Amino acid sequence: MPGGRLTQQERQQIAQGVADGLAYAEIARRLDRPTSTVTREVLRNGGPTAYRADLAHRATERRAHRRRKTAVPGPQAPAQAPGRDAEAVREYEETFTTLLMQSGLPKMMARVLTCLLTADAGSLTASELAGHLQVSPASVSKAITFLEGQGLVRRERDERRRDRYVADNDVWYQSTMAGARANIMLAETARQGVAILGRDTPAAARLENVARFVEFVGESIARAADQARDILSAQPAAGPGPGTSPGPDGDGEPARGR
Repeated sequence: MPGGRLTQQERQQIAQGVADGLAYAEIARRLDRPTSTVTREVLRNGGPTAYRADLAHRATERRAHRRRKTAVPGPQAPAQAPGRDAEAVREYEETFTTLLMQSGLPKMMARVLTCLLTADAGSLTASELAGHLQVSPASVSKAITFLEGQGLVRRERDERRRDRYVADNDVWYQSTMAGARANIMLAETARQGVAILGRDTPAAARLENVARFVEFVGESIARAADQARDILSAQPAAGPGPGTSPGPDGDGEPARGR
């Protein structure tokens, strides 16, 4: 499987595949590249409706030039563990960030959350985040405020009385439960409309269907989150075994469940 950056010819093949309506997996297969590489390439360069090979190639060159200018991390940037491929780590962070953006997070919020999730320390200060991401403290502060509001990040104080930001399993549990409660509240509100609009009307029937669906989803998510927390808290976190690779594609992509 070829490695390294996409060539201009590969980008032209991606553009043609997108124009032909091919799935990213099929385009990747024809290029002998990971699907995540093609997905990231298209999403970060305009999406399927606006992707252009020449524009994407120039944009990548500009990004590479900016990275070379800021390649030396600031004094507050978290250090990487020895033995890691810095380029592979950077590519993985971009892949994860892109997927978070695809799920609805704004770009800076997605970058901050990815940084927290991939930090060995388990938590980072605002200055460490700013140093790693090469952005202003104000940008980090805005992103943290948003993520806290979504229940995706919590803050704690360290021994030097600095705020540190964490995105651990408990944060994901609380965020998942908040989403489940929102679904259940939506069901209750929809049923209020059933009573107001008249139970035998088409609008009321529609709202009742909405209520039943989101109520079932909310209760199922809450049960699954409780079960996952109980099971996972009773088991020690297992790292990858000896000789295992980061993912089946060898590009830092997490292994899929079997």
